[in-house]
Amino acid sequence: MRHLFFIVFAFSMVCYSCSSNAPHASNADETAIKVGVFDGHGGAQTCVWEAVESIKIDKGMVVKRITTSDIANGCLDSLDAIIIPGGGGSRQYLNLGHGNQQRIRSFVAQGGGAVGICAGAYLFSNTPNYACLAMNGAQAIDIEHDNRGHGLAKFTLTDEGKNLFPELASLDTNFVVYYEGPVFIDAPDSLTYTSFATMESDVHEEGNAPSNMTNAKPFFIGNRYGKGRIFSSIAHPEATPGMRWLIPRMVRWTLNKELVGYNQNAVRPTILGKEILFSKEMLKRESKCYSTFLYGSPEEKVEALNWLETNVSWDAKRWVQGLLYDSSAVVRARVAEYISNSEFTHYLPDLRAALKQEINENTKIKLKSSIQILEGI
Repeated sequence: MRHLFFIVFAFSMVCYSCSSNAPHASNADETAIKVGVFDGHGGAQTCVWEAVESIKIDKGMVVKRITTSDIANGCLDSLDAIIIPGGGGSRQYLNLGHGNQQRIRSFVAQGGGAVGICAGAYLFSNTPNYACLAMNGAQAIDIEHDNRGHGLAKFTLTDEGKNLFPELASLDTNFVVYYEGPVFIDAPDSLTYTSFATMESDVHEEGNAPSNMTNAKPFFIGNRYGKGRIFSSIAHPEATPGMRWLIPRMVRWTLNKELVGYNQNAVRPTILGKEILFSKEMLKRESKCYSTFLYGSPEEKVEALNWLETNVSWDAKRWVQGLLYDSSAVVRARVAEYISNSEFTHYLPDLRAALKQEINENTKIKLKSSIQILEGI
C-alpha cells in the first residue's frame, strides 16, 4: 500500500510539472484562442516573456511557451497561432531546423496564424541569401547595418491599419519601441502583403547605418499564406507601455477573429508622446546606470531610474528586478513604481514577494499600488 501511495504521489507531481507550462486555467476553455510563443535558442528571453505577457491582456486567449522539441512532437496541432519573438532571426532559423521550419509552413498554410516580431519578421521574410522561411512577401535590405539603433520610433497608420487598430485612428502619429528591426521592401516575384503602418523615424546613428533608410518603410505588414495569415512587425509593441495590446490584436487578425476591445489600463497610446532615438552618448549614460545599480548610493539609483524611465530604456528591464530587494526603502519604492509604469507584468511575482518582506509603511503603499496597476491590465 505504501508503494502504491508513492506511485500515485509521484504521478501527480509529474502531471503538475507537465502542466506548469500549460495555458492558464482561468482561460482554458474550448473557445479560447490558443497561442504558442517560440522559446528557442536565438530568441531573446526578455522578448519571449514580454510576448507571453502581452497575450495575457486578451481574456479570450491562452498562451504557453513552445520549444523545438514541442514543435517536432506535434504541439502545433493543438494551437491556433504562434508568435516568433525578437532576438536573432537566423539563430532561430538554425534552432528550428528544416523539419520544424516545414511544420511551421504547413501549420500556417492549413489555416494557422503567425506573428513575427522584429527577428520573427526577419524569419518570415523573403530575403535573398538570408536564413528565412520566405513566407511574408517582404525583403529585408541593408542587413549589413542591422545594428542601426533603437528607441521609441514613430509610425503612422494606413487606412487598413486604422481599421485594425481603431483605438489609434484619431492620432496623427504613434510611438512604439524599435530595436534594430528589418527594413522591408517588396520582395520580387513573391507574395503580396498589406501595409498597416509606415515607419516615420530615421534610425541610423548607433550602427553608423545610412540615413533615410528606415523612414517611409513598412512598419506593420500582413499577408495570406495558404489558408492562414502572417502578421509581421518590425518593432516591439509588446515592450511598449500602453501599446502591448497590439500583439493580441495582431493574433486575432491572423485568425480572422473578432477584434475585441481591451480595458483602458492596457490601451494607453498617448502616455509616450514623442520620438526618442538613442544616440551613442545616451548609450553611455544607459550603461552607467547599470554600474550605479551595482555600486551607487540610493539617491544615485533613484536618479538612474528616473532617467531610464524617461528615455524608455530597453536594457533596464533586465537590471531592475533585484532592486525590489535593495537595502534602501526609497529605492524599493521607486523601482516598484518604475516596474508598474513600464508594465513589466512579468515581475508581478517579485512585487508580491517584496511586499511580504517589506517593513517600511510608505514602501508598502507603493508596492501595493504597483501590484494593483499591473493586475488591472
